[in-house]
Amino acid sequence: MSQQTVLVIDDERDIRELLTITLGRMDLKVDAVGTVADARQALTDHHYDLCFTDMRLPDGSGQEVIELIAAEYDDTPVAMITAYGNVDAAVTALKAGAFDFVSKPVDIQMLRRLVRTALKLAEEKRSGATPASTTTASGDRLIGDSTVMQQVRSTIGKLARNQAPVYIAGESGVGKELVARLIHEQGPRASGPFVPVNCGAIPSELMESEFFGHRKGSFTGAVADKEGLFQAAHGGTLFLDEVAELPLHMQVKLLRAIQEKAVRPIGAREEIAVDVRILSATHKNLAALVDQAQFRQDLFYRINVIELRVPPLRERRGDVPLLADFVLRQLATKSRSDTPARLLPEARQALEDYDFPGNVRELENILERAVAMCDGDRIDASDLMLPQRPPRHGAEAPAPAQAHHPAPGFAHPAHAPMSSAPPVQTPSSELGLDDYISNLERTAIMKALEESRYNKTAAARKLGITFRALRYKLKKLGID
Repeated sequence: MSQQTVLVIDDERDIRELLTITLGRMDLKVDAVGTVADARQALTDHHYDLCFTDMRLPDGSGQEVIELIAAEYDDTPVAMITAYGNVDAAVTALKAGAFDFVSKPVDIQMLRRLVRTALKLAEEKRSGATPASTTTASGDRLIGDSTVMQQVRSTIGKLARNQAPVYIAGESGVGKELVARLIHEQGPRASGPFVPVNCGAIPSELMESEFFGHRKGSFTGAVADKEGLFQAAHGGTLFLDEVAELPLHMQVKLLRAIQEKAVRPIGAREEIAVDVRILSATHKNLAALVDQAQFRQDLFYRINVIELRVPPLRERRGDVPLLADFVLRQLATKSRSDTPARLLPEARQALEDYDFPGNVRELENILERAVAMCDGDRIDASDLMLPQRPPRHGAEAPAPAQAHHPAPGFAHPAHAPMSSAPPVQTPSSELGLDDYISNLERTAIMKALEESRYNKTAAARKLGITFRALRYKLKKLGID
């Protein structure tokens, strides 16, 4: 195998020498130049497996080099060398197609990890190993033949090939975590850990310890050293789900950790370098929260380098039959049944006509309930027990201009017909008090889940209980 070659573009001789020595010790051949013109000539004359470019150059900018490589040498990963703390330049470089960035003064260990990841990515891209090995996996798990889902799968493949932070936008239940997992699994970090965290499920006072870890004795109850989520995701991907739920004080600390690629555990004197890729998601409008000063603008720009929108189920109704059949096969496997339950034509049509405010997660819940309620292995429309929508009289009234709207497919309490409310039951000789209370809890929880589009964090808040308490009740009542 021929020796791999790296191009270094920097007008500072010390930086060129440092990178040349460091990369040479990794058995890499290094060409070092100091201007954009020399870089253009070098790229014309030779093929490079990796490129580093400084941001400021005597006859131009590193941005020009990145755009040139992205346009004409797209199989060569390129990393930007930025000044300390210059996040804007790093974000701009990532948007232009840079693989990653490294800050001055250069951390040698971080540099070596970046080089190994970049070279692995370049090798997989040239050999075609990544598409061949991951197309089937993504196709099996991200169900749908609609145009929008084909675009999502294509975008996932592109996003997997760099290290830019990705913000995954979409309603609750659309499968944002699955999309994040596929970006991780199709990229060069696939052999590293994928660490998902629900930011809304961590108590505010424990967040710093959970994210960054702590040292023994640093606070009451710290009886041993503990590594945080950043350390657990080292070499892999950290997925921040419901990132909009982070309190402002934690947003500041998270921004620093992402910028400096280092964390300081509570009670520690020194920072620990961490190598993680950040993926984040929320069902809320993050840009609107920035305008309302509820989310830091600098953190928003840092995590939202690239945005991927996952469409709701009502925008791809043609995928509902495929998804339903997939879920029914999964349920059959889970129950160790040889034959999956089958949707009758009326039930299949009812699903295609339904708006699914809870998206794929709601479809899974509906089908699991239907399998339990149907006779034999045939599911009729009545077995689905879909929420009834109020009858429409003429044109729909305009939605009220409020931040929160009832989920599509559910009546607003002020306009719902009297018959839409479930009849209130009272305990009888056949129905014990415990069962009666359980039924009341089940009704309230299901209503809260539906109104919050099956987002458990939001449902817990609506019910006035903690996320942990809701999770316990879901398990106890067999809802989840």
